[in-house]
Amino acid sequence: MSTLAGPAEAIRRGLARLDEAAVLEVVSSLDLRPSTKISPAVGMPLRGLQQRGDVASFTASAPLIAVRALLELLVAASLDRIIELLGEHSERPTYDQMAAAVDAMRAEGTEDAQLAALLAFAIGEQFPAAEHCRRLIEERPEFALPDVEVVESSGSLLSLKEVDPAIREARRLRREAAKSKKKVNAPPSRPVKAKSSANVSTPAAPTDSVAATLVVARRRATLTPAEARLVDADHVRAGSVVSVEIPFDSIDPATPDVHSKQRPAVVVAASDSVLLVRGIYSNQFANRQLFGPWRRLGLDHVSYISDERQMIDVTAMPVVELARLTDEEWNSLW
Repeated sequence: MSTLAGPAEAIRRGLARLDEAAVLEVVSSLDLRPSTKISPAVGMPLRGLQQRGDVASFTASAPLIAVRALLELLVAASLDRIIELLGEHSERPTYDQMAAAVDAMRAEGTEDAQLAALLAFAIGEQFPAAEHCRRLIEERPEFALPDVEVVESSGSLLSLKEVDPAIREARRLRREAAKSKKKVNAPPSRPVKAKSSANVSTPAAPTDSVAATLVVARRRATLTPAEARLVDADHVRAGSVVSVEIPFDSIDPATPDVHSKQRPAVVVAASDSVLLVRGIYSNQFANRQLFGPWRRLGLDHVSYISDERQMIDVTAMPVVELARLTDEEWNSLW
């Protein structure tokens, strides 16, 4: 078992610790029909797991958002129980309080695999107690997590297809030639009889009641149960763009001491000490979409916002407010 690295690794290794038969039993009970309101990024990989029953392959190769959603479902009851045991200390427990709650759950009969998955989920979600959970996993053999060799997808409907520049240029020339041919062969335009100004009506300006219906309603972010325990979707910071220190999903072997980077992010929900954010990046990947307001916000390059949400503890971290998204800009993210 290797030392645990970033949040993404914790999520995958936490799922790998659980019994495959138990995982498949839960997955088989899910209603994943296209008509259900489940994101395709989550629903499609889970449907594939239902059909093939290969938990190991799903854990290693499915999009992280799907693996995280499944792990949250599998540890939800245990998460509720440990919060209950921690009581008033649940938001920011000490290491000893966290260890005592875990030991109490073991005494109640909770299996070590379930507890290990719960601790991994807390690390993956970057809860305030994440470092205590990491220490428990690293110090106590019964909570050790199996290694997972992540398999990068070689192709995806969500990824951009690389096109040879020569082919792209040939296509452009064909389009231009087709346009020129169409103009040469176009029949002469027929004269248009001018309409009497008496018959031309100017549309009436919308009344106040009509204009009111055109106002865009600002959507409210939907939180998972785990997120809702820590942050509020109606917090004053929700919808703001901030500059904050965001942890890396994995450690770069070239710079093993660097674990995070200051970058812009959209606040999805917040509390006084925790932000739930979607990071903004300069490179495009399958789990990122174009961030339309990048130019208005003064960012110096085309930017992409991640579909992944990260919980950031800002108790001892500076948060720089950059701007606030308009209702239209906010709604375009969902």
